[in-house]
Amino acid sequence: MNRKRKYRCWLLVFLALDLILMGWLGYRLLDRKIPDQILVDHEDSREVANLLKRPFISFDDAITVSGKDSYKLHCRLLGVIPFKDVKVKNITAKEVYASGDAVGIYMQTKGVLIIDTGEILSESGEMEEPARDIVKPGDYIVAFDQNRIQCKQDLLEDIADLCGESVTLKVRRGKETIPLSLTPVKDEKGKYKLGIWVRDDTQGIGTLTYVDENGGFGALGHGISDVDTGELLSIADGNLYNAQILGIRKGEKGNPGELSGLIRYEADNILGEISENSKNGIFGTVDADQVKNLDLKKIPVGYKQDLKIGPASVLCCTDGEVKEYAAEITRIDMNHEDSNKSFVIQITDKELLEKTGGIVQGMSGSPVLQNGKLFGAVTHVFVQDSTGGYGIFIENMTGNA
Repeated sequence: MNRKRKYRCWLLVFLALDLILMGWLGYRLLDRKIPDQILVDHEDSREVANLLKRPFISFDDAITVSGKDSYKLHCRLLGVIPFKDVKVKNITAKEVYASGDAVGIYMQTKGVLIIDTGEILSESGEMEEPARDIVKPGDYIVAFDQNRIQCKQDLLEDIADLCGESVTLKVRRGKETIPLSLTPVKDEKGKYKLGIWVRDDTQGIGTLTYVDENGGFGALGHGISDVDTGELLSIADGNLYNAQILGIRKGEKGNPGELSGLIRYEADNILGEISENSKNGIFGTVDADQVKNLDLKKIPVGYKQDLKIGPASVLCCTDGEVKEYAAEITRIDMNHEDSNKSFVIQITDKELLEKTGGIVQGMSGSPVLQNGKLFGAVTHVFVQDSTGGYGIFIENMTGNA
């Protein structure tokens, strides 16, 4: 009898755990279907509750005013259980110029980025690591003793003047700037070194997503992180360049493809200035004289509640000309923890699949269109299936979200 009783108790425990797990998964599924915030055009006459209509979900008739031109819509599960509040923000409809042009990117860090520490073979023949446990990968050197550091060359010049005494590095770590004391080591050649690996710039090829009526641009749909630290780069400034695509390495299962090209880092080839590197893309201003060199298409901005599973298209440049290619939206996530993974897009166009195998590196930022509106940009490719990848909602790039 005791054995049967224990068996029943364990059965009830597992049943309860299953119910809790199913409830939690159901909650997460619904939470990702109902956004925390939506943007609605002032002139849109549709009922907001109808835009968010989902099974088992209802909305109260009463609203809570949360600020100028915005309010909160109360959402209930099964018409009874409070589920969440959706912030509704009224805005004026926006139009931008969708691009799809391949662009060259060059950015200089704000200070000199420390990517790692290293050992030095000292004059005495011993291996020493003077910076270990003092600096951290991801620190930015902004001053050397009293001298301001803006680039790697500044740092090298100060290191060349070392005579063995301790130095004070001012580093930016997160939101803090802290002083750190380091004692240089004389290497086997008689030169003083600090034992740090550093970087002060980055460059590459990406895709321009849009240009607005004021000349502001957004590109990539995700930020640029350091390849060694994985941290989002803090930048001082940068430039956007015309890029010429020279070749394509086709994507295949387990091996994402890549656009390769030529970028002339010269003044007459600059398209604009980069002022921000954020998790939602890189942003800046296009040179008015260079706009004529871009392939731009004026188009209304579409908001996430209007994006539908089904046919869509992407704009991208693989052979010197921006073309529109067929695609399909297969999944939409209104509240993903990572805004760069808000929907899943699958390339269906035979021509593009033949050229690239689907989405390749360098296509990040390619505009995603549906029903004559710009809804987002391609951000990632699936490593195991290069025909598909993730995208970001355009409202997260244009600054309305």
